[in-house]
Amino acid sequence: MALAKTVDAKDRYTRGHSQRVATYAKFLAYRLGWSDEEQKRIYYMGLLHDIGKIGIPEAILRKTSRLTDEEYTVIKQRTIIGYNILNYVAEFPELKIGARWHHERYDGTGYPDGIKGDTIPVYARIIAVADTYDAMTSKRSYRDILPQDVVRKEIAKASGQQLDPKYADIMILIIDSDKDYRLHEQ
Repeated sequence: MALAKTVDAKDRYTRGHSQRVATYAKFLAYRLGWSDEEQKRIYYMGLLHDIGKIGIPEAILRKTSRLTDEEYTVIKQRTIIGYNILNYVAEFPELKIGARWHHERYDGTGYPDGIKGDTIPVYARIIAVADTYDAMTSKRSYRDILPQDVVRKEIAKASGQQLDPKYADIMILIIDSDKDYRLHEQ
């Protein structure tokens, strides 16, 4: 938790992001019928998925305008930085999975490795859905919280391209059951 809060402290607009992503990932795992132990594992992976931001200059993280190509190249390195940091946690070798591969895309156009479909570790595919949901349902430096109907449409649109359709569909079911749009307030 201390490491996750350290990352979130670098950017006031993403404060709480790591914990929310972890909570959403765990909830997705719960909806999939995963064991309590597996839910706990994905929670910790989600909690530290952005640990690599520690190595990114704050000027890039806090930038409110569009990133230059050079800045985008730098920010993409956070996945490798996070993987390398978490690679030292011998007691939980899977911990690094979320950090490295949560920006891979189901269609293979993501980063850092350009892997696709089921070759992306399942934990990372679930964290990607949770991360996408939180990105749209939290205030950012460049925009306010998106309305729930917009979030639902964007998750559906990303299904099969950015996101694994199986986990995107479960997120849509969760959104549909959240009649009062309270989930994002976690």
